[in-house]
Amino acid sequence: MSSPGTPQHIAVLDDEVDITQLLANYLGGQGFRISQLHSGSALDALMAADPPALVLLDLGLPGEDGFAIARRLREHHHCGLIIITGRGDAVDKVVGLEIGADDYVTKPFDLRELAARIKAVLRRILSTTTPPVAPEGRVEAGPAREHFSFAG
Repeated sequence: MSSPGTPQHIAVLDDEVDITQLLANYLGGQGFRISQLHSGSALDALMAADPPALVLLDLGLPGEDGFAIARRLREHHHCGLIIITGRGDAVDKVVGLEIGADDYVTKPFDLRELAARIKAVLRRILSTTTPPVAPEGRVEAGPAREHFSFAG
């Protein structure tokens, strides 16, 4: 995850260059840092070197099924996952969500709606990985409310 003030990193994996470019332009303008990818192996390399907070994943990729990539992400990484695909069949939606996708969006999609869905997933992820901070700047450590002080 990014530290406060740095752009959230999003990986866009789609075999259509026009789609990845469209999403990179729009989401980059929304303040996100975007990596454009076109294969599962490129995503694997990115996950090892610079893991994103969220992956936008197309299911219809040449060479490797998008569901297999989604399973691998869920088994080995903690990141948001939104499936973006032309497959609108209810069975595909259910399978995608059961595999562990946080959301499932069918093409064509509205860019503003997609950005809102991305922000919602990132809020959920950040709220489960970042401890709550008390107004005085102390970290809340559960119901016992332990307080820790550091120099300065």
